[in-house]
Amino acid sequence: MFKRTMIAASLAVAALASAQSMAAVVGGGATLPEKLYNGASPLPRLLPADFSYTGVGSGGGKTAFLTNAPASINQPAGTPVDYAGSDSVLSSTELTNYNSAYGATFGKLIQIPSVGTSVTVPYKKTGTTNLQLTGAQLCNIFSGTVTTWGPILGNSDTTPIKVIYRSGSSGTTELFARFLNDSCPTKFGVSSTFTTANVGAEPANWQAVSGSGAVVTAVNATDGAIGYVSPDYVSANNNAVVARVSKNAVAAGTAPLPSLANTTAALGTAPVPATAADRANPLKWVPTFGSAVGDTAVPTGANQYPIVGYTNLLVGQCYQTAADATAVRNFLNDLYTGAKNSTIAAHSFAVVPNTGTPNLASEIKKTFLDNAYGDGLDIANVSVCNGKGRL
Repeated sequence: MFKRTMIAASLAVAALASAQSMAAVVGGGATLPEKLYNGASPLPRLLPADFSYTGVGSGGGKTAFLTNAPASINQPAGTPVDYAGSDSVLSSTELTNYNSAYGATFGKLIQIPSVGTSVTVPYKKTGTTNLQLTGAQLCNIFSGTVTTWGPILGNSDTTPIKVIYRSGSSGTTELFARFLNDSCPTKFGVSSTFTTANVGAEPANWQAVSGSGAVVTAVNATDGAIGYVSPDYVSANNNAVVARVSKNAVAAGTAPLPSLANTTAALGTAPVPATAADRANPLKWVPTFGSAVGDTAVPTGANQYPIVGYTNLLVGQCYQTAADATAVRNFLNDLYTGAKNSTIAAHSFAVVPNTGTPNLASEIKKTFLDNAYGDGLDIANVSVCNGKGRL
């Protein structure tokens, strides 16, 4: 009996070691796309089998990649960080610091969108199954200006509003904050940390939670609760679960839901990099929606859900291990040629716009995989990467 137990234990350890060894391309970061990247039964996995991904939040992912700090994505010291996921776009300071610290040895970084997303507004309010909110109303709720449901619902309801927000640095928070900042810049700034984005103080009954799943759990646990989360954690087509949202006031029941079609339509309003200078700038490849410099205007079309953005990938142009470069190239080729579209749709995310000429998906492929413009920005370019590369 003891011998059989030891054999079974040894086999289990060997299986675990084998599974870990398969993860030759290591990354982590945003929790918004975690279930998409890793799969969530019965939904399929977007990443190849030899990619690992640990959801720790956009801040942790960026830190791991930008400062070569594997502990930020719960990896042992010395583990190469091959890529990261983030819903929070790079700042010019982050890019400058990376180039200064690692540009000479690692080469350039590439920041590109992986999938488009809405930020849904889940709620729980007894007697309400058709919540519709404007940008101004969301500002009042999430700034704490309005503390009970009556002013929002147009009645005398005194149920306290309990906002569930993300603790720490969250790309989902940044996407949501961009929308709020557009509607009420005196109440909200743009930040990946909610308590920084919110100009005022958070009421005592509000709750900070870690991770997308925890937002939905907390909202569902309390009558009067409301939060913000990615579409694959809720039923994005169900108004009894998530609010309809419009930037401006529209007729009752006509504001868009965060459906896949409405999200796709909204994302398609952004332009693509069109010059060599823009193509060479990692800050130009991820459209943002809001009022800040460089933003695309918040979508206001009847079938354009207004709280949208991208979850992004940070990858290197150069890798010391040729197999890593090949694996990254193969995955991105599948992603931007449509081979992964059904998987993306199954998780309620939108594919990077791939219709019309030019379109974002084809421009990414031309620039970073095919070197179609001769810019020398393609991954594993022999002339550029000679002697350089992420470990």
